[in-house]
Amino acid sequence: MPKRSRVDVISLGCSKNLVETERLLKQLEAKGYAPFFDCENPVGEYVVVNTCGFISDAKEESINTILSLAQKKKNGEIGKLVVMGCLSQRYLEELKREIPEVDHWFGKFDWTDFVELLPSLKQTEGTPKIWERKLTTPPHSAYLKIAEGCNRFCAFCAIPHITGRYHSRPIDEILEEVRSLVAQGVKEFNVIAQDLSSYGTDIYGKNSLAVLIDRIADIKGVEWIRLHYAYPADFPEDLMEVMRKRDNVCKYLDIAFQHISDPVLKNMRRHISRGETLNLIAKLRHDVPGIRIRTTLMTGFPGEGEKEFEELKEFVASCRFDRMGAFTYCEEDDTFAAANLQDIIPDEEKKRRLDIIMGMQQEISQELNEQLVGTVQKVLVDRIEGKMAFGRTQYDSPEVDPEVVINEINPDVKPGSFIDVRITEAYPFELIGVQDGNKI
Repeated sequence: MPKRSRVDVISLGCSKNLVETERLLKQLEAKGYAPFFDCENPVGEYVVVNTCGFISDAKEESINTILSLAQKKKNGEIGKLVVMGCLSQRYLEELKREIPEVDHWFGKFDWTDFVELLPSLKQTEGTPKIWERKLTTPPHSAYLKIAEGCNRFCAFCAIPHITGRYHSRPIDEILEEVRSLVAQGVKEFNVIAQDLSSYGTDIYGKNSLAVLIDRIADIKGVEWIRLHYAYPADFPEDLMEVMRKRDNVCKYLDIAFQHISDPVLKNMRRHISRGETLNLIAKLRHDVPGIRIRTTLMTGFPGEGEKEFEELKEFVASCRFDRMGAFTYCEEDDTFAAANLQDIIPDEEKKRRLDIIMGMQQEISQELNEQLVGTVQKVLVDRIEGKMAFGRTQYDSPEVDPEVVINEINPDVKPGSFIDVRITEAYPFELIGVQDGNKI
């Protein structure tokens, strides 16, 4: 039997989606409901799925989750089924026809209407501000979304069709959110947007990312600021000075280059050339000494012949990225590539190329990590299991980057502590160490 006054919320997809889920949880709590996040066995009076509609695997996961919950509803295990997010934003009418078991459909931006449907279970002193959240991350770490949407319209990407045009949040609103999160104990802020490089251009008439990050860094209690999802074209070079000068701005940048061959970059509509890409990487490493760069690459995009793939391999080998992810090209509905470019490279060949560059990256990661053996690194402890702790350096983003496994810790170390760790062993995607000295 469904449990009254309980709402189970399942969040799929990226960290940007997770922020919306956390805002929903806060709104539900304010009305007196007991929201449960990503429960393995949902039994709520309401079950809400925040879907992802970005790539085929994510869409499949979202649909399978909805169908599984529809069966639970049929069995009487849950109450009403609610769907929101990118998938329903993109395919609302088709989904309504195909999955009639869903009671309420919402898109990416109108989910507050669901909260309005629910009767209040307690007296409230007002609705939480739209940016207020119930964190699902460890209490010392939070994602900070500074913008929505995208104006780039890369040939392979459907996100602009889902999220709409670029829309920056005002600086003052973001700073208010940061101060609120610091007061709750958050020390690490992972700044996210679909395109950091465009921040402020829509509301201030010029790029304002450096100004924003500098002002966040001024807030007492902000220990680490990490930057995710910059766009190579029109990269705000004044940000480099902020990264170099501010100790609490991590020397870390997540910037997706996707490819290096000029013909492929042109087909991708990336608005940047091979030469400009290499110049940007060189400038980043010169102007921000010690910076770690995470990038994302794609194999098998239309126009990637053997020559272009060799260029990509040479790019991986010569640039030696500190962190790298990659994926194979797959046609997405409503994109320029799907409508205008022929996807003729077999999936097996795309996967072969992917395996090659990821194998190269594994060797590079091993070599770079081995250079850290014997050094002392400042580590943020995420969790403790028995006598071991697990944490990250400033160069490691949650979930996607390596962890530091700490075999010997002082008894007073808690999650959220910053400690010095002497690195004793290195693997491609993991570091091993022991606590060095006292907690800092």
